[in-house]
Formats: sequence, C-alpha cells, structure tokens
Amino acid sequence: MKFIMADDKLLITELVLTAYLYNQSDKLGVDDLPQKIRKHYWNEKEKTVKRPIYVTEGDIRAIYGLENVKNSTKMLPFLEFEEFGSQIKLTVFELCTKWFAKHAEAIESIDKNPILASFFESYDSLPVSYERAKASNVPKESGREWINSLIKAIESEKGSEDMLRLVNIVAPEDIKQDLKDLVLTKEQEDEIEKMAKAIQYRDYLRRIGLTEIGKLLFVGPPGTGKTSLARSLSGKLRIPIVEVKLSQIADQYLGETAKNIDRVFELAKRLSPCILFIDEFDFVAKARATDEHAALKRAVNTLLKAIDEISLVDYGVLLIGATNHPTILDHAAWRRFDEIVEFTLPDKDMRKKILDIVLREIEGTFDTEEIAKRTEGYSGSDLRLIVREAVLNGLITERTVLTQQDLLRGVGEFNKRIPLRTMDEAR
Repeated sequence: MKFIMADDKLLITELVLTAYLYNQSDKLGVDDLPQKIRKHYWNEKEKTVKRPIYVTEGDIRAIYGLENVKNSTKMLPFLEFEEFGSQIKLTVFELCTKWFAKHAEAIESIDKNPILASFFESYDSLPVSYERAKASNVPKESGREWINSLIKAIESEKGSEDMLRLVNIVAPEDIKQDLKDLVLTKEQEDEIEKMAKAIQYRDYLRRIGLTEIGKLLFVGPPGTGKTSLARSLSGKLRIPIVEVKLSQIADQYLGETAKNIDRVFELAKRLSPCILFIDEFDFVAKARATDEHAALKRAVNTLLKAIDEISLVDYGVLLIGATNHPTILDHAAWRRFDEIVEFTLPDKDMRKKILDIVLREIEGTFDTEEIAKRTEGYSGSDLRLIVREAVLNGLITERTVLTQQDLLRGVGEFNKRIPLRTMDEAR
C-alpha cells in the first residue's frame, strides 16, 4: 500500500529524519517510533528497534510503497544516495529540517510522529506537540511483532509447548470488531471506563495501596457479547488479550495441568499490560464438584490461587472471567472478582441497534424495527446469523442488494433451528 503524501520526497525525508533523531537521542525510545517504522525495523530477538537505524532504498519501498526512490532522493540537496548498498544518508541537518517544516503535509506527519514532534515542537512555533503525538502513537505492546518476540523467547523454555497450546494470544491490531460496533448497556460502558482509567492511573492506585482492582466476571447467556466485549476492550486499550478456555485443562495430552495454569498466568505477566480472558469459568464449579479427577481439582485450586495473586495494579493484567452458567458457581469462585458484569439478551431497542450496525455496509432497504419485533429472545450472535443467512441467500441468486424479505426469510430459517439447538443444549 502506498502512503499518500503530496510529494514522495517528503516521505523519504520523514524516514531519514526520524532515523537520524532516533539514533542521536538517548531520551527517545522504541515507543516513540511510529508503528509502521517500528514494525519494519523490529528486532525479534532483542524485542526492540536497535540503534543505529540505517535507511536504504528497500526500507522506503517496504514502509511507504514508493518505487522511484533513487531519483527522488537525488533531488534533495540534504540527502546522499550511496550506490553501494543503496543507503540514504542525511548530509545537512539544518537544511533538511527547514525544508521539511515548510510543508503543510509534513506538519501533519510530525504531529503523529513522536520522534519528529520532540524536535519540532520548539522549532519556529510549529503547531505540533510531542505529548499529542505520543498519545496518538500505538505502543509496542499493541504490535504483533512484540507478541511474536515474546512467544519466540518462551518457546525455547521447558514446558512451553503445553502452555502455549492452552492459550490464544491476539494482538490489538488483529481485533476486527471495534468497541463502537457493540451495543452495550450503561453498566457495561461504566465498567469499561473504570478499567481504562485504572490502567491509566496504575501508579496512583499502587501508591495509595488500592490493588484489588481489575478482576471482572462476565455472566450471561451464550451469544450476548462476552467474548466480543473482551476482545474489543483489548483494541480500545491497545493491549494484547490472552484467551484460555478452562475446559482445555482437562485434556489428557496437556500434561501437568496445574503447572500449565501457573504458566498461563506467568505468560500474562510477561505480556503486561494485557487482558487475561478466562472463558467457561463455570468449569471451575464442575471440577470442584467431582471426585473423579484429582489432578483436575488440583489444577482448579491452582487457578483460584493464581487469580488471588494476580493484580492489574501490580502486574498490569486485567483479568476477565466469563460464564454462561453463573448459578452453578460457588462462593469461592464469586469472591475472586471485584466486579460482576451482567450480559442479558438484548431488548427490542438493542436488537434494532445491533441490526443497524450489522447491516450498515449492506446495500438495501430494511425495516430493522420490524425485524427487532420479530426476534424476541434472540442474542446478538443470533441476529448476526440471520443477516448472514440473508446475505448468502442473496448470493445464490447473484444479488448483493438485499431486501426486507431476505431478512424475514433469514428469521424464518433461523427459527427452524431453535428446537434443534434446544435439544443439543439439554443433553
């Protein structure tokens, strides 16, 4: 993909100048590099971008998608293109900064680039700010490359294979559903805001000794958005999410399950700040109620102890448990969480909002009010399935423009499945 800027020479200069300032400064760190630059120069083994950064023709092509790099570089009097190695060097720093700062497009880039903003905010009264640029920049912990580096290091450790098989690690940049795409209750919105502030003010909370914060239990029927909210929260907070299904610890091939639970929590600490999302938490109650599997019960006790010891304030780990069956949880499980967030089946107004969001990119004329009235007792996941059926039925007849009748047909087809699903859940 080619990044759009009025002149390719500005993009070349941006990268060379960013590299030069990064190399020269002992105060600026890897989190000050714009994400696209940091990704390109990331050193997986060292888990950082090592100094010095060298800029080559290939680097510029890879980062910005430019083709005519050599000719564009030779038109700039403050840059030198070395034929051997195709390296591009900065030769006259002052001329470079003056030329770059007089372009409006460059100023927009500076205000999104902490490295450049740190220099230019005191330069000739330019309307740029290091703090603003830093706030808008994605931290390294949000990048897939950071997570891959940690996983690679962990893979060399004893027992890592069993641990990594327990979890699914998702980088914020891979989260496909934005928080604004979810229809939330006021309670859910409030809890999200609290956790965002708790992460922002971790040092303050630690200083006043308020460490028992950041352990949420999501309770509600299947398809009501528990996993979706946890993942979207990862995207909003720009921190990775570590997902684990508790039923997996019963897998006979996972070896020493109690040790694996400890490893999962240790992994979360090493990915800090992150979200640790434990799904199927009702499995704790099932395991505690059985006398058949001593190893499994030991693993669950290990889990409960690990939950006691984890902390958002101390370790930067936001713990979220999720269960479809809260009534079977005992007091020992409930008391591990400082907040309970309820997920109910959406009412008519919420169903209409969900349908409006799901249908917004689909061409056609729809009466979502009518569909909402006809779908009492449906979850958000159910509504998405109805739309999926309508889309697929349209494609059968080569149509990408849908009608209200397509949605109604989707409701009818979904209703036929309900008895089958009820039978399956009753088993």
